[in-house]
Amino acid sequence: MSRKITIHKYEGNTQWSVNVEDSYGKEYHLGYWINVDYDSFSSYIEEKAKEIWKNEVEPKEDLMSKAIAECIQSDIDRGVEPCLD
Repeated sequence: MSRKITIHKYEGNTQWSVNVEDSYGKEYHLGYWINVDYDSFSSYIEEKAKEIWKNEVEPKEDLMSKAIAECIQSDIDRGVEPCLD
């Protein structure tokens, strides 16, 4: 995965939304802005993104969820309707 910063504004909206994604795919929302001064806006986003990327931690694998998903897929492959009861 790669790190990325997303700045977007929905059509007809007056607010900019900023998200930062770390290399493990976890997203962080930095907030909404109405009036944007490019210099302070970009330096704030850059500072926050560097802080997030500096402190990123690899998520632990959830083995139980993975095992349940494999059991469900096994049932589907055998033509049996999965039941979680």
